[in-house]
Amino acid sequence: MGETQVNVSFWERTDKPPRSDVLPRMAKALGVTVEVLLGDHSAAPQPPPLSAGPGPASQVQHAFEEVRKLPKKQQRKVVEFVLAFVEQYKRKAS
Repeated sequence: MGETQVNVSFWERTDKPPRSDVLPRMAKALGVTVEVLLGDHSAAPQPPPLSAGPGPASQVQHAFEEVRKLPKKQQRKVVEFVLAFVEQYKRKAS
């Protein structure tokens, strides 16, 4: 992207968006649109449903749909927790 780690870290830790000249490069690097970076999730491609019926897969889908409504900082915390949980499960399973 051509930005320092200090700048990227600042944007991740705060609610301040990157400068307007950085947004297109950042969007391209992340494979999303500038609108998605700025919080317009209606512009994001929607993933296919995990499951049409009741059960764990549809519960997971519903949970993550609710997570998407949280502020970005809280979304990141949820993702970090889930990924750590999955990694712990993988280690125990192997």
